[in-house]
Formats: sequence, C-alpha cells, structure tokens
Amino acid sequence: MTGHRGEPTKDRRELAGVKTSGTSAPHEGGTTLLCVPFAGAGASFFHPWRALAAGRWRVVAFELPGRERRMLETPYRDVAEAAGKEVDGIAAMLGEGARVLVFGHSLGAVLAYELVHLLTERGVHVERLVVSGSPGPWTQRERRAAGLPDEEFLARVEEFAGFRHEALDHPEMRELILPVLQADCEMHESYVPSTDEPVRVPICALRGDSDGLVTAEEAQQWRDATTAGFSYTELPGDHMYLVDLGREVLDVIEAESVRQG
Repeated sequence: MTGHRGEPTKDRRELAGVKTSGTSAPHEGGTTLLCVPFAGAGASFFHPWRALAAGRWRVVAFELPGRERRMLETPYRDVAEAAGKEVDGIAAMLGEGARVLVFGHSLGAVLAYELVHLLTERGVHVERLVVSGSPGPWTQRERRAAGLPDEEFLARVEEFAGFRHEALDHPEMRELILPVLQADCEMHESYVPSTDEPVRVPICALRGDSDGLVTAEEAQQWRDATTAGFSYTELPGDHMYLVDLGREVLDVIEAESVRQG
C-alpha cells in the first residue's frame, strides 16, 4: 500500500509521529483509539493502555515533535498549526473508512478538538471525542507558566500538575525536557480555537474530582463544543488522575460508547 506520490504509507505514518500498538491490532471493521498526549508527554505514556484496552480497540499514540522518536524535531508552539501539519499523516495511518475515538488530556484535549475538526473534513468517521482535565476550548487559563524564568516555570508546572517528574532533577534529562515543556505550555496557554463551529461528534468530558486546575463547571463547558451528545464523568484524583487510572478511563470510554451507540 502506498500513499501520496507513491511513498509507503508507513513512512507517512512515521513522519506524523503516530505509533501503533503491536499488541492490539484491529480486527476487521474495528475502531481505533487515538491518544493525544498532554504537555511534556510522549507516546510511551499510552503504551500500557494497549494491554488495558483488552482488544476493545486498536490503540495508537500520537507523538508530538521534540520528544522520544521525534526528539530532534522542533516543538510546535501553536495548537492549530500542530493539528494542521500532522492531520494528513494521522488520516493516512487510520486508513480509508476508519472509525476512531479520539482521547486527549489537558493540552491533548484542545489538540484533539482541533484534530477532530480536520479529520471529519477528511472523511474520517470520528465516533467520539473524549476530553480530559480541560476547560472548554474558549476558556483560557488565568494563571500561566509560559514566559517565567526556568525555576519559576517548573514550580508553576509542578503546582498545576500536582507532582514533579523525577527526570527534571537530573541535569542532562532536564536539558532535554525543559524546552519541550516550555513550548507545550506556550502552545496550550496561547490556544484560541481555529473556528467557532462546534464538532459534530459526541463529546465525553472527564475530570479528576479534586482537580485544582480545572473546575467541574469549566470541564462541562465542552457541552457547547458539540452539536451531538455530551456526557461528563468524574474520577477520583487530581489533575493528573489518569496516571493511575488508565483502566478506569478506558472503562468510561467503553461505557459511553455502549450507552450512546
């Protein structure tokens, strides 16, 4: 199978930074769960979800530039630009006639929202958008981290996330991670939706019940971002609840899929 101008579709997929699961290959006519990372995260965060999905979906993880396999690429600083430049590779990977669930947490939620607009324009059948730890797309965070000196920036990010990644305490790892995290925060905090048009697919909004960064009211603002169904679920934990509750997140997604058809 070849893509545009005869290059292998695999190459386009690699360029798009989409990493597929080796343990949850799709059955004929199956649905793909496309996972979009949060600030500073790579595709590897979602690798355990492949086993947790237990054959319910093929799980693929989208890799942003500046991390893991795309470490040498320049990170994006604009959400709409990131979605626009990556969507064709993602669509090629999904394949003609694909059915997909799209999941994104925090920065990943607004990036997923932009991708859903673009994927549906390309004829990809998006069954549901699952957004986590994020206010509605028209609400910007009041307290920000972008532009602060390094130590203040890291302290603010630690406050937002509720924990400090141990890699930031190692100078060599910090040197690699910090520029990506700064670019991601700038991208997230400057985000403005590329269109005022809501998506035409159901949205499920998730939130940790003790999230100090996103209120329940803000998480439910996603109701206005769709012309289709909307649901809201809280799970135990803070802003980064999904670190420990991957199986529970997947169970909610499955339950919503069954309930709404």
